[in-house]
Parts: sequence; structure tokens; C-alpha cells
Amino acid sequence: MPTHVPRFAHRAQSPAWYWGRLVLLLVACASGCATYDNRLTKIREAFSTGDIDGAYSAIDSGSKHWGGNDHDVLKLERAVVDLAAGKPQDAEHELREVRDRFDALEGPALGEKALSMLTDANRKAYAGEDYEKVLIRAFLAISNLMGSGEDANAYALQVADKQQQIILAGADAEGKNPKLSYKGVAMGAYVHGLLREETHSNFDDVERCCTLVCNWEPQFPYGQTDLDRAKHGHHSAPGNGVLYVFTLVGVGPHKEETAEIASTVSLLIADQILSAIGPQTLPPTIAPVKVPKVVVTPNDVTSIGVAVDSRPAGRTATITDIGRMAVEQYDAIYPRVIAEAVVRRVVKKAVIFGAKEAMGTAKDSWAGLGLDLLGIAWEATEAADTRCWGLLPDKIQVLRLELPAGQHTVNLQSLGATGYPLGHMATQQVTIINGRNTYMLANYPYYNVVGQILTSQQPTPPPISSQGNGESKQSARPTTVR
Repeated sequence: MPTHVPRFAHRAQSPAWYWGRLVLLLVACASGCATYDNRLTKIREAFSTGDIDGAYSAIDSGSKHWGGNDHDVLKLERAVVDLAAGKPQDAEHELREVRDRFDALEGPALGEKALSMLTDANRKAYAGEDYEKVLIRAFLAISNLMGSGEDANAYALQVADKQQQIILAGADAEGKNPKLSYKGVAMGAYVHGLLREETHSNFDDVERCCTLVCNWEPQFPYGQTDLDRAKHGHHSAPGNGVLYVFTLVGVGPHKEETAEIASTVSLLIADQILSAIGPQTLPPTIAPVKVPKVVVTPNDVTSIGVAVDSRPAGRTATITDIGRMAVEQYDAIYPRVIAEAVVRRVVKKAVIFGAKEAMGTAKDSWAGLGLDLLGIAWEATEAADTRCWGLLPDKIQVLRLELPAGQHTVNLQSLGATGYPLGHMATQQVTIINGRNTYMLANYPYYNVVGQILTSQQPTPPPISSQGNGESKQSARPTTVR
């Protein structure tokens, strides 16, 4: 007597069963949690209110629970917190690791790219936006200035060098290159110039750097003064030294998820055409194409007022507008971002179409309708990749002051557009050395300083060509980019 085999066992071996399980598995893999922008809220809130321990705790929690693909960007957040916590060496270490990791990820990763086409862009290791790759070098220079200073010059040179590499690699197969519109980043040239000036020689290099700063950041009000000083070969008067007050001002750019309406309409038309003329229907496009968009938060603080020994000394000015840089660069490549989202949507539709063909489902059948519903759910699970360096400031600002050698009391206070004080006054002692540079760094995401005000206090001049961490084996001349 033949053994009885349940009916469901026959169905379990059918092509329809395998294809159904495959599509269900892909939908399950695509389903994710909240976007990085939402998960980052706790870190931002803790940091902006001055809760350094809370920011560290939120970052540690993210590293533990969010998955390996977010670890690099969380290291960038930690580096900013490290600077505010008075640990520039730790910040430099984190930044170097992410810089090298992002460089390695610029090569092909076909497996990750294929998986992201079946899920969403969050499945790929985050390789950084172009502006972030450049700013890592700028923050490395700042961190090193506040520490040993040995590699600050090399990091400064890397700012323009990386920008140039990114631009040259931006051409597509047709030779179109939207990255040619990227503007130079003045921070690297500025740091290179101030280090060359401290040698009390090499003023031709200083003049070139000041010229680049004036060209790349024409709104920087102290650019022409710096250029005039370089032309006269002057660092400081005998008995004086120079204080550079660097400030990280405002809440920087971040990414938000948005729906690309134009692409959604185009896909809906494509669905209707293919469904009308083809042997199978395609899942109707109900879920919009989701893409990230760089957003800049409005900031009330426009500069930081500086007083030395109770006398007003000036106000910081923007040497690098990070918010503007991020928006301009991302807008230039935005069509490519949309194109990748469209390709991802088409790939998913092709999988559903292939499943119907392999299963031999009739047009408008219940099986076909079921796969259409799975296709709709699959597309709806997409989430835009909103990973970004969320604790970047809106602007990097600086004020150069020539002061008599000796100890001084420096007061800092955030200012609004009209110069009206917005926050509490913060105070730091600083020692100025004859003929030398001294550096100060303060973080102002909102009205009041967050964490510590750092000072460099280096006993000997930082060498222009040193071994350090192996960063200084580069040309002493800044790279020229558009």
C-alpha cells in the first residue's frame, strides 16, 4: 500500500513554494528599524546640552545595537565628543581609523552592492560623503594642533589633496563629472600657511596659502589682512606671539529621508506600460522612492566674541562653511543618488516578474496577486541611507590675535547676527610664547561652550616635515583645486 503523502508536502517541493519563500526572505531582510537620523537624536541632544558622558553612552549603545555598518560613522561622532572632552589624541586616533577605512571602501564591493539592490543602501558599509572625507583631514589637522602638532601640516595638505582626488574620480562612463563644481576648502590652506609662517621664513609659501584662502573663502574677512602680512614677511613683533582661536560653531548638516516624487511618477508610468503589454503584471508603485537629502539646521550663533584680559579683541569668522559645502556637493551628485534608488526599485520589480515567469502564474491570478502584494511590501520596506557625520558643526571659525608673551585670560561668548551676546561667558587661561603660535579650540553647537576649551601649550615649534605618525612625508606646497 503506497505511503500517504500530505498535500502540503507536494506544494513544499513546487517552484511556487521556493519562489514564495525567496521573496518572503528578501522582504524580511529588507525590513529595518528607524533611520540613522532618528537613532542619532540621543547623541545630538546629549552633546548639544553639554552632557559629554551621555553622548559617550549613546554612542556606545549605538555601537552595540545598531550593527557593524554604522561603526565607522559612530567613530566620527566619538571624535567630536573626544575633542570637547579634552582628548585630542583620542580624536585623532578615531579620525585616522575612519579616514583609512573610507579610503579602503572606495574600491569595488560587489557583494555589498548586490545585496543593497535587493534591500536598501543601509546594507552597505558606510563609505562617507565626499565632504566628510575632506573634513576628516581638516579635523585631523585641528586635533593634531591641539596635541603634539607634529602631523598638523601633513593633515592640512591632505585636505586639498583629497578634494582633488575626489574631483578627478567623479567622471562617469560618458565623461560627465558633476564634481567639477566642488569648491576648494580653505581650512587646509589656512593651517598650512599659519604653520609655515611660524617658521619666520617660507613666506612665499605663506603668500600662496593666503591667496588660496582668499579665492576659496572670499567672505573670510581676515583673508586680505593675512595676505598683506605674508607679503611683508611678518609673523609677529619682537616679544609677541600669536593666538589662534578656533571655534566649531552651530549644528552642522545631517540627512533626512525624503520621497522623490518625480521618480515615483516615472516608475508608475513604466509599471502601467509594462503591465499592459507584457505577459505578467508588475507590482504597482505605491511606496515612493526614498532617498536621503542633506539638510542644514538654522543656527542663531553667527560668531564667537573674544576678549583678552577683559578687553574686547575681536570675533571669530568662518574659514570653512561646512553646511554650505555639504549642501552644494550633495546637490551636485543628487541625480546619481536618485538613479541608484530607481535601479534598486527596478531590480526588485524584476525579481517579482521573474518569480511569476518561473512559477507560470496566469495574468491576474490569485498567485500573481499574492506576489504583487509581496512586491508592494518589499518596496515599502526601503529606508533611505541617512547615515552621516551628525556632530559636525555648521562652520569652522577662527580669529588670529597677536599678543604679548606671557599669561592671558581669554573670554569667549557666542554672538548673534547683530553682535548681541547669546550665551554665558566662558574663560580660559593661555600662555603666549615669544615668536610662536598657540592654539585654542572651543565647541559651540548652541549658545554655550560644550565641554572643555582646549589650548595647545607646545614648548617647542611643531616641525614642518616630521615623522610623527607617518603623515608628513608630503610636499610642502598646497595642492591647487578648483
